[in-house]
Amino acid sequence: MEGVWIDLAKFGVSLVAILGLAGLARWMDLGGDLRIRSVEQARFLANAAFEGFEPVDIALDRAGIGALLRDAGGRQMVLRRHGAAWVARLLDERTEAQLDRDFLTIGTGESTFGTVTLHLGEAAGVWAAGLRRLPQTGAKHA
Repeated sequence: MEGVWIDLAKFGVSLVAILGLAGLARWMDLGGDLRIRSVEQARFLANAAFEGFEPVDIALDRAGIGALLRDAGGRQMVLRRHGAAWVARLLDERTEAQLDRDFLTIGTGESTFGTVTLHLGEAAGVWAAGLRRLPQTGAKHA
């Protein structure tokens, strides 16, 4: 019978430790729900990634996992979540895009950036067409 009490005590200590760590993580705002919630937030993230990038057109993913942005000069940027941060890339001729109804999958040609599939609704087709007119940077394809 003594072994049962010892096991229960170990379980209780473990449970308190787990709940304490969960509370600490919540207090520190770790592991929060990282999403783009507004065009203002997307605009801020774009400017933080590339100073001077002033988007005039913004399409947000419906789940908030990314965005496409275009500035007055025709440059286009993709924003996506990367762990607990946001990453952005200016799109160029290396960009690969695949349209599937309301979804647009974008690859930058960089293996470290990967691809992102954005749910843009009816705007997906418009943005896919715009990606066909990206500026040439003179970069060679590897």
